[in-house]
Amino acid sequence: MTQDATHQPYGTPEVPRVAVRGEARLEVDPEIARIGITVSARGTDRRSALEDLTRRNNAVLDLVKSYGDPVEKLETGAFSITPELTRHGRAERVRAYHGRVLITAELSDFTTLGELTTRLADLELTRVDGPWWALRPTSPAHGRARRQAVLEAVQRAREYAEALGARLAALVELADLGAENAAPFAGAPGSGMRTMAYGAPAEPVGAPPLDLEPQRQTVYAQVNARFTMTPPQL
Repeated sequence: MTQDATHQPYGTPEVPRVAVRGEARLEVDPEIARIGITVSARGTDRRSALEDLTRRNNAVLDLVKSYGDPVEKLETGAFSITPELTRHGRAERVRAYHGRVLITAELSDFTTLGELTTRLADLELTRVDGPWWALRPTSPAHGRARRQAVLEAVQRAREYAEALGARLAALVELADLGAENAAPFAGAPGSGMRTMAYGAPAEPVGAPPLDLEPQRQTVYAQVNARFTMTPPQL
């Protein structure tokens, strides 16, 4: 007795198969924005550079934390104190020390984002990179894209079957190829403002908040689907 055609890798004249790919592409508003903050300091000796860097770093952290709930994440990355060498006769000596701290902040309120980035750019020897717009991994947009891709696969398979005078009988396989955010968090061309300020002196009066226009995000989903169908009317 032969194996049922439903479980065979290929269809049969009595139970033919149709294989299709369903795709979906949605344009949605971002949910979060990330900015990178670089705090710098320079001193003629290591201790003065470190003290200056600590003071500026604390000022940045206090400013960001003062915005409360809209700041969903605040992290300190790399920290460095680097000597600047200069040649003195045949030897080298330390001319100065450069300090740097990298901070990352993630915000969900984009009005707050514009105000915060402007205030950060007003701080001395502070650089702001970003924003990089994104969706949360748990965003409902990913689920909507996947469901749309499945519906598109079913519709495409049904149209193929109807073109042969047949109809779909059963789903044999549904392979998820994944749904992903097409806009990376960092370094993507056109993903938003890159560098706002570096070493900008503090102004007597605060600058007006930046009006930042969120970049819409593209969500993709793809599935492979295989169906059995009734015998075609050829």
